[in-house]
Amino acid sequence: MEDSSACILFLSVATMSKLWVFRDTANEAGVDHLSNAINIDTVLSSILIHRGIQSFDEAKKYFRPQLDDLHDPFLMKGMEPAVERLGKAIRNNERILVYGDYDVDGTTSVVMMYSFLKKHAENIDFYIPDRYREGYGISEEGVAYAINNDISLIISLDCGIRAVENITMAADNRIDFIVCDHHFPGETLPPAIAILDPKQEDCDYPFKELSGCGIGFKLIQGFYDQQSTPEQSYAWLDLVAISICADIVPINGENRILTYHGLKKLNAEPLAGLRALMGVAGLKNDVDVSGVVFGIAPRINAAGRISHARDAVQLLLAESSESAVKAAEIVNALNIERKNYDVEITGEALKMIRSDSRLESAKSTVLFKESWHKGVIGIVASRVIEKYYRPTIILTESNNMATGSARSVDGFNVYSAIEACSGLLSRFGGHKYAAGVTLPLENVQKFQAKFEEIVAATISSNDLIPKLKIDATLSFEKINAGFFNIIRQMEPFGPANPSPVFITENVECINSRVIGDKHLKMIVKERGRKKTFEAIAFGQADLSGMIVGNQPIRIAYHIEENEFRDEKFLQLVIKDIKEQ
Repeated sequence: MEDSSACILFLSVATMSKLWVFRDTANEAGVDHLSNAINIDTVLSSILIHRGIQSFDEAKKYFRPQLDDLHDPFLMKGMEPAVERLGKAIRNNERILVYGDYDVDGTTSVVMMYSFLKKHAENIDFYIPDRYREGYGISEEGVAYAINNDISLIISLDCGIRAVENITMAADNRIDFIVCDHHFPGETLPPAIAILDPKQEDCDYPFKELSGCGIGFKLIQGFYDQQSTPEQSYAWLDLVAISICADIVPINGENRILTYHGLKKLNAEPLAGLRALMGVAGLKNDVDVSGVVFGIAPRINAAGRISHARDAVQLLLAESSESAVKAAEIVNALNIERKNYDVEITGEALKMIRSDSRLESAKSTVLFKESWHKGVIGIVASRVIEKYYRPTIILTESNNMATGSARSVDGFNVYSAIEACSGLLSRFGGHKYAAGVTLPLENVQKFQAKFEEIVAATISSNDLIPKLKIDATLSFEKINAGFFNIIRQMEPFGPANPSPVFITENVECINSRVIGDKHLKMIVKERGRKKTFEAIAFGQADLSGMIVGNQPIRIAYHIEENEFRDEKFLQLVIKDIKEQ
């Protein structure tokens, strides 16, 4: 269901913390039918209906994703010539270059494709551009590397769909390209031997939201399908799942199947490098999407942000536990360095805003400092939005230009706002909620003013309030092991399939305390009832101000299982608190 049709209620003018957005009431007959068909509570069946599940068969596919339900890779435009050209290169022992981006999606793609090719060929190499020297995508330097090393086929992953000029350069030097990308094409496609991208207008592939690594997986799947051994492609599902989680693509449709089985592989038989990475991240068994997003992905990303992404590739290609542990320690050290930059620059950015009343009252944030580390400015933009909820661009100096990362808020198209300032920019790109910009240093102040002008004229007051999407109202009496077991089977959670958020009204806080100046811990119960739950609000100690004496409150929360001293119990993870 589209959230744009939801009913908006409960805006607390006093706190302005979050706007609670309630989904429309599901059809009562449909809810009852699904509840009876799969024997679950009507609260849960209404949530499923909002996620497009209305029958027993649809529920079965949702709760038990099957690899057999993956789409035929040859439904994707370009798959036949791609598989044919790949097979020819392997048969003729050609020199093949695997080319990928420096983020998690690109890195996992390179490792997957390189590992696959090593099973079938000998003359294999990989290339990832330097974030600072070459920038994103197919670089002239990368193509020159291929020319100088007698490469005859390049497989690009998570990039290439807009690299018309440099792929033309490769073609002029008799180098073929297979482009595996998931970004939107431009008006002109590059002269590749094959392009795999479901977002091409004339591609009939049923699922459009694969990650870059997912597109590469479909190429491998196509190769093995022709050999009647499709199960061999499943060897890299853990890498595909990591790419999906880290790239924040929707976890529905084919992505849900890939993530479900990829996480199983990650927990049961991960690559040596991933096992070592989970070790330094302190992750135990049953790593879920959250564990990937907050534990694994930042460490892989840190290599490309602070040093070079080849460090992450070498980690994930490690064959022995010993070499994997050494490589994981290197990547982990880079992540610690990244965190330090993150904390330092975020502090400086917030101080800039607090010290300037004009910036504090603005509808947007555009900050520049020449010494800020280019590798973390996107993260800093997201951090600033957590404090000042509005479109944000963080700029630094690189190669005598100002370069920056933009992040937006729910409902506002930051790409369009940047496009309206294009006269001041050297180049820009991105999408609705994230973008990158490069401009002459002398244009920074003009850009700050122009961007603020555009945002102020187009953003609504509603866009400037963070939203919390509510799935259902729930009584504590319904929360038990059976109820939670159904919720757990709704995993993996992520975009398009979030962990359900419930609200309960007339809640009393029996006990509360702040832990470590950051977290609020409580024991809560419904007024007039006995059942109690432990609840915790991570990083939201300021919500303690909503608890006054015995005054009833309303809480919004997830339900999770916690373990303490070998005892497991259900707890509520608080997302927001409002007065009753």
